[in-house]
Amino acid sequence: MGRTLILSGLLFAATGLLAAPLPQPLTLPQALNLADAHHPSIQEARAREASAGAMLLAEESSNDLRILLEGRLQYLEPSALSNYQENNDSRLGLLVEKRLYDFGYTRAKQASARSSLEAARWDGLSERQQQRIRVLQAFLEVLLADLEYVRDNEALAIAYVRLNSLRNRHELGKLSDIGLLENQSRYEKALSRRAATEVKQRSTRLRLALALNRPDEIPSELIPPLPPDMGATLPAPEILAEKALRNNAALQSLRKHIAAAEQLLVAAQKRYGPVLRGELGAYQYHRDTGSTSPFRAALVLEMPLYNGGRENAEVARARAELMEYRALKRKLELALRQQVLELRLEQDVLRRKLDELQVREEYRDLYLDRSRALYDLERTTDLGDAMVQISAVKLEKAKLQYQWMINQMRIRMLTGELLQDELLQQEEQEG
Repeated sequence: MGRTLILSGLLFAATGLLAAPLPQPLTLPQALNLADAHHPSIQEARAREASAGAMLLAEESSNDLRILLEGRLQYLEPSALSNYQENNDSRLGLLVEKRLYDFGYTRAKQASARSSLEAARWDGLSERQQQRIRVLQAFLEVLLADLEYVRDNEALAIAYVRLNSLRNRHELGKLSDIGLLENQSRYEKALSRRAATEVKQRSTRLRLALALNRPDEIPSELIPPLPPDMGATLPAPEILAEKALRNNAALQSLRKHIAAAEQLLVAAQKRYGPVLRGELGAYQYHRDTGSTSPFRAALVLEMPLYNGGRENAEVARARAELMEYRALKRKLELALRQQVLELRLEQDVLRRKLDELQVREEYRDLYLDRSRALYDLERTTDLGDAMVQISAVKLEKAKLQYQWMINQMRIRMLTGELLQDELLQQEEQEG
């Protein structure tokens, strides 16, 4: 197992060095596939899993056979009554020791380490899920910033055309200074808004590059995803809550932490119990006496009689840790019920708002057609305003659709449907 951890770490480092360039243009599936490839938060989770694996390896090897080669250079002054008056009492020995039975202490420690490793795996899965949501949010924020730029750029163009027209009227004396300054103020406001949108375009792209752990590869062009089916039938909140309580990765991790803490409590109660150990030894002496022996074998039973209260302290600490994990589990169960309910109800609100926007979009389309016709007849000048309103409606519609997508992915994460199959497959292969 230790060799597997080392090889997986080297393989991960190699893949990080040989990472392919960021695709241009970038699609949402490509971004999500890159979400957990090299990000430091994922590396941190993998490091914790590797540490838990190393702890399990240490516990599993704690009762392995222990072989020692002992060399002792020793000088002594023999008793005057001894028949062996040599001063060199050196010896060479080969010792073999093995703990045979400790009445459940080692078994409990190994079970605790095994549960801790499983908890680390669930924690890693939870972190990967959250990283995917972060990438999704960053990706969609870039698209929204681009739509905001389209809206503000159209508004700026209209303000510029109007200002030029009003300047001509001002030069002819048909517009007062106050009227010109009023419209120039509107133009400057539109210019500032577009400048802010340009900054937002750059900042959201940088945020996406950082989420992908590609700070030097800023994505220039993104391909919008297909709009979600917001008319699909959604499960009832009670069903989603039940799935979350059964399959949520963070909750699964806490269950494993509780199992580990329970075994640590058992281990603390048995740590200062009796231990049965086997010993074998082969020796070669420079000074052979009547009491020296070339071979010995022993079955040793250690029975602690007093530990100075250390057992009570360790049991109390293990019990407190178990209580804390149980409280965290209950706290998370309550939070999951609330989060699932809020996300599910928000989907209903988003769906209702989409219906409203679709009516507005139809109205704006008809209004734009009428404005074009009247513009051709030179009877109105609000064609530009109608175009800006169309862009604004498209932006609002995209916000609703993208929030729907984020909520759906969050629901999948909370109910254990996002990436969880990968962990289950991994456990089956290792089993």
